[in-house]
Amino acid sequence: MVLRNLKMERGYVYVIQILLVAGIALGSQSIHLNDKQKWALSIARYIMYILTMHATELVSVVIHEVIQKKRDFNTQLFTKVSMNQLLMYVASVTVLFYNEEKLYSEDFLLICIAYLIIKYPMLITLGKATLSIGVGLAASYVEGYLMYIIPPAEDGMESFEDKMRKYESVHNVVVPVKKLFIIITKSMYSPADLNEFNKKSQREDVSRLEPCSSFDEVVKDVAGVKNRIYKSAVYKISRLSAPPVRVAAECATPLYTLYKAIQNKHVYNDIIDVSAEDVVFDFMSTLRMILAKNPQLKDKCEIVFFDDTNESLNLADVLLDRIKELEPNFEQLINSKN
Repeated sequence: MVLRNLKMERGYVYVIQILLVAGIALGSQSIHLNDKQKWALSIARYIMYILTMHATELVSVVIHEVIQKKRDFNTQLFTKVSMNQLLMYVASVTVLFYNEEKLYSEDFLLICIAYLIIKYPMLITLGKATLSIGVGLAASYVEGYLMYIIPPAEDGMESFEDKMRKYESVHNVVVPVKKLFIIITKSMYSPADLNEFNKKSQREDVSRLEPCSSFDEVVKDVAGVKNRIYKSAVYKISRLSAPPVRVAAECATPLYTLYKAIQNKHVYNDIIDVSAEDVVFDFMSTLRMILAKNPQLKDKCEIVFFDDTNESLNLADVLLDRIKELEPNFEQLINSKN
């Protein structure tokens, strides 16, 4: 309903804009329809001009994504191209070419300069008024979850590291990396149990994730709910010829919430189409930035990207590689308990 109302409002504004332009043109007595072919060619040329400016903006965005954000170049970055606008551009070029008209005349540069001058104040006023979906989800994830399960050692509460050490003592094991591993999947899907991301193989030498008991619960009064419970999962990575490795790991639930909404568009009729790739990229970038800046979370979380669309990959191996990178002596630490 919200999206439908928004479309109707835009439609009304569009009609009013047409009437205003027509009124200005009639009032200025600048309309002369004697040469209809000249009108058609001029309209085709100006449509091409405007769409060319839109195209330069899109290409600029792609260049920025690749150079500044270190994003891999791929054709999906052009998915925001409107097919209708592309068809209008092709039609305009065809009309001009058929009538042996110049595609870009002398006034193109002047129109471009005027367009860029008008757009500059819009960049200033835009500021930080809008957020992408991924940025908003990352901020919500931090403030609505991570700040509760990774509290500092205050008010008689145990810190996240204290909970890990207590877990090690109770179960006589070692958690070699004292961080929460946040799994971010390519598709935004999150299983109920991470063992779903084990490699589908009957070979015994394949490492596998197995759920273990969780850390002690965190109980908070939040948003009118008394004694709301938060807890973190612990997994065991079983290996054929080596002791198992414990790791605190879980998926980012806000992404999975959006994933479920996208899968149920028949229920959420007004949901706007989103690119999972864009959302995941913005989510990861924002989360990394927040974790680096927030002193209560810094060095306490580890973001792990996992391509769950590639069946040849094994999350257990991905986690082992990251553990080895963060703690090269993890084997010795584990063996010290055996």
